[in-house]
Amino acid sequence: MKKNTFMTLAKRGSLTFFLILPFVVFSQEPTQTQAETESFWDHVQFGGGLGVAIGNDFTDITVAPSAIYNFNEHFALGTGLQYSRLKQKNFYASNVVGASIVGLYNPIEEIQLSLELEEVHVNTTYDDLYDSVKRSFWNTGLYVGAGYRADNVTIGARFNLLFDKDKDLYGDAFMPFIRVYF
Repeated sequence: MKKNTFMTLAKRGSLTFFLILPFVVFSQEPTQTQAETESFWDHVQFGGGLGVAIGNDFTDITVAPSAIYNFNEHFALGTGLQYSRLKQKNFYASNVVGASIVGLYNPIEEIQLSLELEEVHVNTTYDDLYDSVKRSFWNTGLYVGAGYRADNVTIGARFNLLFDKDKDLYGDAFMPFIRVYF
């Protein structure tokens, strides 16, 4: 009698095992980490700046696209291009062309710290009653900045550590900014 009971239990156990096995095997998902399933472009954000000011005999146009790569929620590294045209009729004209590299650090979600290196080439022409003065020079800026971040928008300020009031393109070392990445 013991042998019969054992055989019946063994048959039932084997049948149950073979009926459940396909569900267990096919319900398993491949074990890939998040880094393996995400592509390079999943970490890239695009943004930049666009500025237009037009007035009485005055034009100022700036186009500055940029992109960053997010290594994780704390660190990002990016690059940008810049072109500006500033003209005041019969007095001043300037073309500024350049590039920048920016590193971003978010110690917490709402705070963004930045370090940016900018290199631009400047061509200017000043006209007055007696003379026309042309200048062509390179301008380097090394900016440290901080801002308040809400989603993809950061509002803050940056300071140019290499600012020289006699040789610099900008009028001040301190600059407010609004940074947007999509």
